[in-house]
Amino acid sequence: MAVREIRLYGDPVLRTVTDEVTEFGEFSRSLAQDLLDTLDLPGRAGVAAPQIGVPARAFSYGIEGQRGVVFNPVLVETSGDQGGDEGCLSVPGLWYPTQRAAYAAVEGVDADGQPVRVEGQGELARCLQHEVDHLDGIVYIHRLEPSTRRGAMKAIRRSAWFTA
Repeated sequence: MAVREIRLYGDPVLRTVTDEVTEFGEFSRSLAQDLLDTLDLPGRAGVAAPQIGVPARAFSYGIEGQRGVVFNPVLVETSGDQGGDEGCLSVPGLWYPTQRAAYAAVEGVDADGQPVRVEGQGELARCLQHEVDHLDGIVYIHRLEPSTRRGAMKAIRRSAWFTA
């Protein structure tokens, strides 16, 4: 399969609510492998399908020894609070304090349509929430406090990678 290019903030696919995957077979297995291959580069915790230009409801994750792909994930449980800086492959080099639940669980299916549940605390919880947001057309900077978001948008517009 392939390591796919990451779409950057400003690409309309990142603001699009994704389509549920309804057929499982060659397409889902190929997409799952591309998501895992793209995830495997150093410094990556998760990759959502829109980040590689595919408007499908799927993401890969790889944190704390847990690794996989979830199709049609639903965030079914959250609890607690955690602060901390968050970044995104689609907003390279910029990290901002982002509030998330300290625990999160998602349920969905694997590339063959079999039920899966992924749950975790800390960084895995942050990753699950972040990737589900991507599938709903939300980039983490849209969750920032208003003043922080204004600063983030200025930094994005000044970035060498940003094209309007």
